Amino acid sequence: MFKNKLIMKIYIGLALIFFISGSAEAARIKDLSGIKGVRSNQLIGFGLVIGLTKTGDSAVNVFFSIQAIASMLKKLGVTIPSDRIGQLQFKNIATVIVTADLPAFAKHGDSIDVTVSSLGDAKSLQGGTLLMTPLKGTDNNTYAVAQGPISIGGFSVQGAARGVQKNHLTVGRISNGALVEKEIKSNFNIKDEIILALKKTDFTTASRITKAINNDMKDEVATMVDGRTVRIQIPKFYMNNASDLVTKIESIEVAPDTEAKVIIDERTGTVVMGENVRISSVAVAHGALFVQIKEEPVVSQPPALASETAETVVLPRTRISVGEGEDKLLVIPKSVSLGDVVQGLNSIGVTPRDLIAILQAIKSSGALHARLELI
Repeated sequence: MFKNKLIMKIYIGLALIFFISGSAEAARIKDLSGIKGVRSNQLIGFGLVIGLTKTGDSAVNVFFSIQAIASMLKKLGVTIPSDRIGQLQFKNIATVIVTADLPAFAKHGDSIDVTVSSLGDAKSLQGGTLLMTPLKGTDNNTYAVAQGPISIGGFSVQGAARGVQKNHLTVGRISNGALVEKEIKSNFNIKDEIILALKKTDFTTASRITKAINNDMKDEVATMVDGRTVRIQIPKFYMNNASDLVTKIESIEVAPDTEAKVIIDERTGTVVMGENVRISSVAVAHGALFVQIKEEPVVSQPPALASETAETVVLPRTRISVGEGEDKLLVIPKSVSLGDVVQGLNSIGVTPRDLIAILQAIKSSGALHARLELI
């Protein structure tokens, strides 16, 4: 019965205590690492959105909007006299920055998603259409061209006194809105080695990946370079076919090792502790000091034969009580599991927020063998 009450205390309070297994579950190498050189590339471009309902850029505050419109019209064969450019007023056009990620091995003609963000003082991009916009990489070469109607997933309705708005109106997306015009050259299959880059630096995990690959390949093809890098030599059987080797390696399962860590969020009272957290023998005392102040006004009336000047008055009366709850001193022995630590602390009646303070104190004493991280 007592044990069940302790378990219930773990789940009741202002915080949630999560038990995360650090090494029991295996994961695929595909989920633990990436392949060096196989990544997406960021693209960016400057464009114009047309078709807005008087929610575009203002010519007064965004002068480059008029310049961009004049330049676009000139390319389409419409010439505007230089002395008349400053008189143009376009409320249905907005200048935008278009961004996209070019996936690895993207081919000519593939479609990719783009994000359109207002650059000027446009109020909304709702209902707008992006005109043909070249998307360039860091080398200033054009790799894709974007165009199409923008979806913002929201709306704005404004009345005389108030309005209603849903979602952000100056940022939108165009699904499959850009076509790849230039491929990034890649000769992946002819590589003579593959470099695995772990997503998190850990020498133990890198060593386990190395051993798992060698055991699966029945050969010493993998070598651990450091805690984040594993080098794989391409066997003769997979020469000129490195992609097939990657497919085989990615499906190998490895039990990753994790650092003993306690994450604390004092704003929400959340504590997350890994399974590898250990604690040495330590004594913990938890007391509850309380001070109660209660105001009880007292009505004072004059006696029956008092003079006519006597009045009924209200006199203040303050009651102060000071007490301390039941103190408990708990000796927590050297723990072999995280459950022992939490159950021991809960047995002295601590709340989740008290648990945060106690864990910090135990860490300061040197008895908590884990990294304490505040977020």
